[in-house]
Amino acid sequence: AALALADVTRLPLRDGCLDAVFGAGLISHLPDPEAGLRELARVVRPHGLLALFHPVGRAALAARKGFAITPGDLRAEPNLRPLLARSGWELTSYTDRDTRFLALAVRQG
Repeated sequence: AALALADVTRLPLRDGCLDAVFGAGLISHLPDPEAGLRELARVVRPHGLLALFHPVGRAALAARKGFAITPGDLRAEPNLRPLLARSGWELTSYTDRDTRFLALAVRQG
């Protein structure tokens, strides 16, 4: 395993060179989430894995920050599933509990 510090929209990696990607707290920090997820799909082999993780769920995180969850939240399953699909991923598992957020996806194609 190796750790790379890079811009997620321009990864210094060749196509299909990774088996999996683990993104902790990633989606809400991307200026263009679809482009970032598409770039991750580029560097992951077909049928490779994507794990989007946060140590607390959406409701718990919003409560900590004094916000309410909005219908437009990209991490909400009805929003995340099509976003992933447009980016080359298929959502296979979705967990949003106070103790964790975990979305697992498989690289299409």
